[in-house]
Amino acid sequence: MSSSLGRNAATLCGFAAILLWSTIVGLIRGVSEQFGVIGGAALIYTVGALLLVPLLGRPRLRGLPPIYLVFGSLLFVTYEWCLSLSLGFADNRAQAIEISVINYLWPCFTILLAIVMNGQRARWPIVPGIALALLGIVWVASGDQPVSLQQTLANAASNPLAYGLAFTGAVLWGLYCNVTKRYAEGRNGVVLFFILVAATLWLKYLSGEQQPLVFTLPASLELLAAAAAMAGGYALWNLGILRGNLTLMATASYFTPVLSALFAMVWLATPLGASFWQGVAMVIGGSLLCWLATRETVRTAD
Repeated sequence: MSSSLGRNAATLCGFAAILLWSTIVGLIRGVSEQFGVIGGAALIYTVGALLLVPLLGRPRLRGLPPIYLVFGSLLFVTYEWCLSLSLGFADNRAQAIEISVINYLWPCFTILLAIVMNGQRARWPIVPGIALALLGIVWVASGDQPVSLQQTLANAASNPLAYGLAFTGAVLWGLYCNVTKRYAEGRNGVVLFFILVAATLWLKYLSGEQQPLVFTLPASLELLAAAAAMAGGYALWNLGILRGNLTLMATASYFTPVLSALFAMVWLATPLGASFWQGVAMVIGGSLLCWLATRETVRTAD
C-alpha cells in the first residue's frame, strides 16, 4: 500500500496519525474507568493488536535484528505500561490530563539520549529548551496553586505512582526511539510489541483481584475507539515515515499536547485552567527549541 502513496498523501497519513494519537489520553482514561486500570489497558492493546495485524501484517521474528528485538520490545512494552497505567491510576480526570503532559517530555529526552547514544550534535538552544520544557511541567503540575517547585513536589507526592510512571515513560520512549534508530535496520516490530503488551497486561490481570469486565454498549464503543486510535495511529505513522515529509511531520507532532489536552478536556468534561495551558505552551516551546538545536547543526553541516 505504501508504494502506491505519493509524498503528499503519505505526509497526510502522518498528520492523521497525530490526530488519532491526540485522542488517546481521553479515551484511555475513559476505558480505565469502565473496565478498570489493568483490565482496560489489556483490552485496548488486545483489540489494537487485532486491528494492527491486517494493517501492518503478521509479526515476524525472522529478520528483526536481535538487539532491536530484545531491547526494543522491552522498552516498548514498559513504555506502554507506563502510559496507560499512569492515566488509569490518576486520582481524577483533571489529574490524568495533567499527568499526560509529562509524557510529552519525550522529545527532549530523545534528543538528550541521542547525544549520548548516537553521537547527535546539538547547539546551545538545547539548554534553554530543556529548561523551558521542565518549567512547563512544574507549571502544569502545580495545578491551581501558586507555581513553585514545592507545590509541584507536593502534588506529585499525593500520587507518586501515577506521576512516577508518566515521567519514567517519557524517558523510556526517548530510549526506544534511539534504540530503534540505531539497531532496527529499517524493520518494524510494532505488531509483535503490541501483542507482548497485551499478553503481559493479561498476565497481570489474571494474577490478582481486578475489577470484573462488564461490557456495555457505551463502554465497548469507547474501547473500540481507543484501540482504533492507538492502532490506526501507528499504522498511519508507519506509512508517513516511509514516504512522507518527515521534517513536516516531526514539526507537527510537537503540537500533540495541545490537541490531546483539548480532546481530553471535551471527552472527559473536565475544564482546565489558564496555568495548565501556559505549562503546555512551555513544554511545546521547549521541545521545539531542542529540535531547532539539532536542525541548526544539520544545516551548518550542509
